Amino acid sequence: MESHEIDAVIERQKQYFRTGETRSVPFRREQLIKLREAVLRFEPQLLAALKEDLNKSEQEAYTTEIGIVLSEIRTALRHVRRWSKPERARTPMTHFGASSLIVPEPYGTTLIIGPWNYPVNLMLVPVVSAIAAGNTIVMKPSEMAPATSRALAALVRETFRPEYATLIEGEASVSTELLKRPFDHIFFTGSPQVGRIVMEAAAKQLIPVTLELGGKSPCIVHKDARLSLAAKRVVYGKLTNAGQTCVAPDYLLVHREVKAVLLKEIASVVETFYGQDPIRDPDYGRIVNERHYRRLLGYLSDGRIAYGGQSNDASLKIAPTLLEDVPPNSKVMCEEIFGPILPILEYESTEELLSIMRQNPKPLALYVFSENKQFQQDIIREVPFGGGCVNDTLMHLGTPYLPFGGVGTSGIGSYHGEHGFRTFSHYKSVLKQTSRFDFPFRYPKAKNGLSIIRKLLR
Repeated sequence: MESHEIDAVIERQKQYFRTGETRSVPFRREQLIKLREAVLRFEPQLLAALKEDLNKSEQEAYTTEIGIVLSEIRTALRHVRRWSKPERARTPMTHFGASSLIVPEPYGTTLIIGPWNYPVNLMLVPVVSAIAAGNTIVMKPSEMAPATSRALAALVRETFRPEYATLIEGEASVSTELLKRPFDHIFFTGSPQVGRIVMEAAAKQLIPVTLELGGKSPCIVHKDARLSLAAKRVVYGKLTNAGQTCVAPDYLLVHREVKAVLLKEIASVVETFYGQDPIRDPDYGRIVNERHYRRLLGYLSDGRIAYGGQSNDASLKIAPTLLEDVPPNSKVMCEEIFGPILPILEYESTEELLSIMRQNPKPLALYVFSENKQFQQDIIREVPFGGGCVNDTLMHLGTPYLPFGGVGTSGIGSYHGEHGFRTFSHYKSVLKQTSRFDFPFRYPKAKNGLSIIRKLLR
């Protein structure tokens, strides 16, 4: 799309938003129903595209992509009327006779930039929130998942009028062009490096942003954890989408007393899930492209391979790999891995555990496996992170009733369910004052005005 065409799309959306049509709750519900019907209608194409781009099995693609979108739509349809209502707020005695309201209103024309790793989920779930809040929407999917981008483009084109919702395909240069435009809100999912570029571009026009980024998410297995269950859930969290998940366990912190047993359990679970040669399993995911494949292979020399390590250049697959003896300053411990490689670190005390985690910025996710409630609470209290699970991995991402988002370098803002509605809304404060009477002490030179004000405000 040429630069002037992008300008025309955005201008048409701004004009359409000014008509007020997108603000009514019946209209929002109608668009959510259209989106739900479109996702169901395009399910075969989306599943095929996810297989082509990332070799996702049908079960994985439905569970982590399509099903989550449908769940979000169902939640929004149930609650959008309540979310959209003005909220009454308390009014202080100094404002006697007045009433206070907080009125949610849509930002206007929004830009949503999606990633390649969950190209349906992480594109359409923010769209659900933007629709529920009453905005118009420009979408830019990742060019690194081209089959899914084409399927989404067809879905949007057949479902929505372009002045309401438009999907623009193209290389990274298209995103650069879009970021120069005067959107009313920008929602970006991707790496912290690109997130900085998005935030810088938005800052030049004072556009509010939501950034869903990543980071090195730790997974802790304490000495009292149920090891067989922990192994199963760690492997599930790490190997879903071949580890290309922003909230995947990035490195494993295991208590010294149970390390040997846990590693055996993990190896057994991997073989149960994907066989003795996971690379040959048709349901085991592949790395998205050659560049990321080579980047991941480079990490294999950062430690001793305790399990796995095989790779296939033709299929861009890397076997589930456990790394031991990893130096703290190695690349695999300083960069987000985003692949099926899991460094193993051991600890003895809680203080040692916290010291290791504090070497990295605030992560997007944290997981702790323990039956000790005090230990669980100590970790949750002492470690800042976006969100996470106790005795599980990934599953906090699948509920529409918890906010999903990062903190610091792992993100700004959150979404899902009502939290997504709030992300795409401005909350306008309104004070309605009575005109039936007036208090003279508020005005200049009023008799005893200052003494009355002192009594009311102290």
